[in-house]
Amino acid sequence: MANKLELAPDLSEATGRPAPIGASKPGPWLWYAMAALTVAGCLGIYSDLSLLWETWTSDPLRSIGMLIPPVSIILTLRLWRQTGWIINGTWWGLIVIVLAFCASLFRQNGMFFAVFGIAPVPVIPISVPVYLYGSGIILLFAGPRLWRMAWFPIGLLLLCKPVPEWFSGVVDIPLQNASASVARAFATFIHFAPTTPQLRLMFSPDFGMFIAPGCDGIRGAVTLGYVALVLGYVKRVSWLRWFAYVTGAVLLGYLFNFLRLCILVLYYRIAIGHPALEGVAKQADYAIGSCLFLVATLLFLGLALRKQANSRPEDSVGPFGGPRPHMQAIAAKCAAFAVVLGASLSLPSSALRYKPPAPLVPESLAARMPKQIGDFTLTRTWYEQIGGSIVEQNGAYSAPGSDEVILGVWVAPLSHLHDFNWCWLSRGLQPDSLTTRPFVTAGGKTSVLNIGLYSDSITDSIVVTAYCTPGSCTQFHNISLSDQLGIRFLHPQVRDIAATGDHIVTIMVRIDKLRSDAPKTTDYAQLSSEVQHFLSGFNPNALSSAFQ
Repeated sequence: MANKLELAPDLSEATGRPAPIGASKPGPWLWYAMAALTVAGCLGIYSDLSLLWETWTSDPLRSIGMLIPPVSIILTLRLWRQTGWIINGTWWGLIVIVLAFCASLFRQNGMFFAVFGIAPVPVIPISVPVYLYGSGIILLFAGPRLWRMAWFPIGLLLLCKPVPEWFSGVVDIPLQNASASVARAFATFIHFAPTTPQLRLMFSPDFGMFIAPGCDGIRGAVTLGYVALVLGYVKRVSWLRWFAYVTGAVLLGYLFNFLRLCILVLYYRIAIGHPALEGVAKQADYAIGSCLFLVATLLFLGLALRKQANSRPEDSVGPFGGPRPHMQAIAAKCAAFAVVLGASLSLPSSALRYKPPAPLVPESLAARMPKQIGDFTLTRTWYEQIGGSIVEQNGAYSAPGSDEVILGVWVAPLSHLHDFNWCWLSRGLQPDSLTTRPFVTAGGKTSVLNIGLYSDSITDSIVVTAYCTPGSCTQFHNISLSDQLGIRFLHPQVRDIAATGDHIVTIMVRIDKLRSDAPKTTDYAQLSSEVQHFLSGFNPNALSSAFQ
């Protein structure tokens, strides 16, 4: 086939047969060109790589993710070498690379969410563009056979963010509680009563460390789990033994963490009353943890390496030969890749033009809120935090004869989109109505916005949510699969995003009103009228521009 290319070692010397007539031996320039294009192509997914780097360097739990791309590359090159560096590329790889660049654009603007209960999960995780790009490179230059053989190394790229966000909330807190309970129980067992003032020092930073948060063993368990995952593949063990490796490594990490906490309790009992030991309590914890983790790793590796590898048939590879490729075809693939990359980077919305969010300064955020909106005047500003990070900037607006209006902007650095109705659902308050309707904004422009109506028997509330770029606004569409499961997607103004590179900013307008004796429908109609009064002087596109 015209799109099937192979590059093999010179078989004429090994087999005594001459090379095919008309075939030319590729020079080093071919490998230099492929390597340079592969590195340059990473600019097409720069926004995802930048966010991954920020995650790896700021989150100790997920820092192991920075080792996954190098491991993936090394294991893939190892397989390629075993096949004799065969080049059997297909043009389909170019399409997969284009999909990677498109996925990066759509993921950057957060246009699709799956909803589980009240938890929004991005349909395109941050690692998907990276996986697609790696798959495209292999298909384009090495071919489908190597892509199938390298299913595990390439699949590792899906784990660049090794622990999903929801996992921390579901597992981390219960494990912290279990760890603290084990420490207290062991202290009681050795007659170091948890009720004494001395033991309370264990849970106070005054003594040098805080033993409860971050001491649940999840970091060690995740690290050992990934070591077992890679080791099982390299040894080509059976599927059952591979599962046992990973499960055993995770459990071993948790077991040794509980052992670490018990040893730390002993250290505290010895250190109390000895200022020299009290002053190095934090360093002692690091030393104890490091030694135990090293022992756990060596113990696991010792048990694993004693077993003989059971090679899986689908992983058995070896050198094989084939016709030499025409250099013109290889050059055509490189040129096509360069054109696609250049076209992607030329877009104003390209990942290359992605700017990592700057640190949020409260004074700067407050200054971006408009001072006057129609008849309404800004009276006060404040911001809200989650985990010490600013996620929302708010302003209160008042006008004669009107209720106070709250204007909020979602500014979380790692997530541009947010449905403010999720906040109400998380409080256990279900909306009486959740729909979309058109509103007239400043300049007589009509925008279709999300609207939620709530009542807790004391206060009636209306919440209007807008998703705006500096050029236009859109709204979420819902595909409900059940009461607790669904998909939400934006009808995005793709042309605006592609033309400017601006991201969508989530804006909220809220009015709270004390419940009256009138029917709910009457109160809700009045709230809708007041919201329309506020929006008639409000320019959401200008506010979106201020928060780019």
